[in-house]
Amino acid sequence: MDNIAARLCNEFGLKELQVQNTIKLIGEGNTIPFIARYRKEMTGGLTDDVLRDLDERLKYLKNLESRKEEVIRLIDGQDKLTDELKGKILSCETLQEVEDIYRPFRPKRRTRAMVAKEKGLEPLADLMFAQNLMDGDMEEIAFPYIDEEKGVGTAGEALQGAMDIIAESVSDDADLRKAIRVLTTRKGVVRVSGATDEVSEFQMYYDFSEPVARIAPHRVLAINRGEREGLLSVRIEAPVEDILNITLGKLIHNEASISKPYIVRAVEDAYKRLVGPSIEREVRNSLTEKAEEQAIKVFSVNLKNLLMQAPVKGKVVMGFDPAYRTGCKIAVVDATGRLLDTATVYPTPPQNDKGKAAEVLRKLIAKHGVDLIAIGNGTASRESELFVSELIGSLERDVKYVIVNEAGASVYSASKLGLEEYPDINVSLRGAISIGRRLQDPLAELVKIDPKHVGVGQYQHDVNQKRLSETLKAVVEDCVNSVGADLNTASYSLLQYISGISPAVAKNIISTRNQLGRFTDRRQLLDVKRLGEQTFVQCAGFLRVDNPENILDSTAVHPESYPAASQLIKGLGYDVGSVAAENIKGIRDALQNIDVPEMAGVLGIGVPTLGDIVAELLKPGRDPREDMQGPTFMKEVMHLEDLKPGMVLAGTVRNVIDFGAFVDIGVHQDGLVHISELSDKYVRNPMDIVSVGDIVKVRVLDVDPVRNRISLSMKQVN
Repeated sequence: MDNIAARLCNEFGLKELQVQNTIKLIGEGNTIPFIARYRKEMTGGLTDDVLRDLDERLKYLKNLESRKEEVIRLIDGQDKLTDELKGKILSCETLQEVEDIYRPFRPKRRTRAMVAKEKGLEPLADLMFAQNLMDGDMEEIAFPYIDEEKGVGTAGEALQGAMDIIAESVSDDADLRKAIRVLTTRKGVVRVSGATDEVSEFQMYYDFSEPVARIAPHRVLAINRGEREGLLSVRIEAPVEDILNITLGKLIHNEASISKPYIVRAVEDAYKRLVGPSIEREVRNSLTEKAEEQAIKVFSVNLKNLLMQAPVKGKVVMGFDPAYRTGCKIAVVDATGRLLDTATVYPTPPQNDKGKAAEVLRKLIAKHGVDLIAIGNGTASRESELFVSELIGSLERDVKYVIVNEAGASVYSASKLGLEEYPDINVSLRGAISIGRRLQDPLAELVKIDPKHVGVGQYQHDVNQKRLSETLKAVVEDCVNSVGADLNTASYSLLQYISGISPAVAKNIISTRNQLGRFTDRRQLLDVKRLGEQTFVQCAGFLRVDNPENILDSTAVHPESYPAASQLIKGLGYDVGSVAAENIKGIRDALQNIDVPEMAGVLGIGVPTLGDIVAELLKPGRDPREDMQGPTFMKEVMHLEDLKPGMVLAGTVRNVIDFGAFVDIGVHQDGLVHISELSDKYVRNPMDIVSVGDIVKVRVLDVDPVRNRISLSMKQVN
């Protein structure tokens, strides 16, 4: 473990104590959100992102050490382990290197080399490979190895068998395989051709090539998909001449030996039949793994930004789920997200009953005091927006609308959770509820949907689904815990992501809440079935109690810090047990003047912990999403035909991918800001410039109504 810790220190540029403490905390079963928030003194303030990367790397290195031990045991079991071989295994830095060394010892299916050895040809192969034969004829030298009973009928067959043995030996050379892999990666070319003349999304790859070292991750995934669909043929074009020269340069040490031509032929056979195809698979697998990791990273960042969008608080919202034949579904929810009313109207084709639809919506708006209309961006969204815009123009009440990404709403509607939440509501109406509530609180609503369905991914269906799910779950967990949850209103979907809480415990919390009526004290969590002291420590700080008996229960101050926080408040002239809302201003004013390092010493706690306590008392229950940009509300509609090159508009970033960003400018077709148009400076990664949910100014470059494509630029936009 000391070696692993040292390596992590080096790779992450961290101090030894930071890494050792983090390993210890993880080993004790603490969650990443808990460590990041409440163990800053031990980790040196490492963020949840760094902690997760470190945890992932820790798992890999542990697995590497475990595999080394296993390989050493397996080779020793064959009585073939030497001190030199053991040393090489222990010095390996990757699993691939370990497997390369283990390759000759791995049980194999019957090979040509095995057959040749059974025929007694290994001594001949050793004789040839030694390269000490300077005179004579190889066939004469091979003549004594002819044995018809063993299946060796001629000297030529004996020589071929010996070459098969040499070829397999070359293929099993770990150092050679590593050199060939590196050379193929550095100088190889991905060569793609179209397997059909069919018009498809993969046409640009019908005659395509790019160096292995430079091919973009999103192109790797696109090519893989085209190959799976039978539209593309893909191969790695390796620098064969360079590879053979390097291999022969290592193996040939006597140019005058009469066995040299046979060794050359064996090496060429080894590469063509054994090494080449294997390395090509490994290189393609490596490209795919890196591309998948990049796609998962892009998805993760986009998902985090989507979940952390600013909530729209204190507004009554009408969720509007557009449709054609089956009608538009309407759901009105109050400022807390409670369902007030539903309806189905038919303002879109084929019915086009705008008059009756307008009448129904006017009554709902007046009855419930609707402030905002959230329109889903799916089928019939364009016609629905036109209808809503006209309706708003005829109202006396100040109502605005906003286009909401409805990705996943239909998934939620038909889910078991949707049925549990609204058992008496038609499945088609649940989508409208989701659209309205996700405007009010994106995080609380979107956690009810599998992250893969929220519409901010890039080739998410082409990557390792287990790895994707694990990563996205971690993103949701970090977002939920950074915001926290109200213990008395949080849904099961939200609670199950809170640090330390399992789905079963989340259900038990709701059950206990129903029995109590409401929680008034965090310590009541200990009455929840299967929620013991250890789980309480992990989750308590992330669960808030609104209007509690102890004001600290409404903050992110952890119960373990209550004594210090109480002492601090008492030192400011207040008593924590009787602090009310009217005292908060006085406490805030007093906190402005304290010396945090000095006070931390007095209280016997760390400076980071005191800093967090002070921040919470200055703004109890602060929502970090308040600093994010909110959505853009509209009253009038813009059409694709209205767009002209040169126009400058405001838009919302909907998705960020490797080659740019898609921006919603209010015309029902997101425009693409290519990576080359994101900034006047060189952009290596679009995420360095924009994030999902950002409100940005863009200039229209080009509009293609036929293909529904809009090209935008963020360069020199005033």
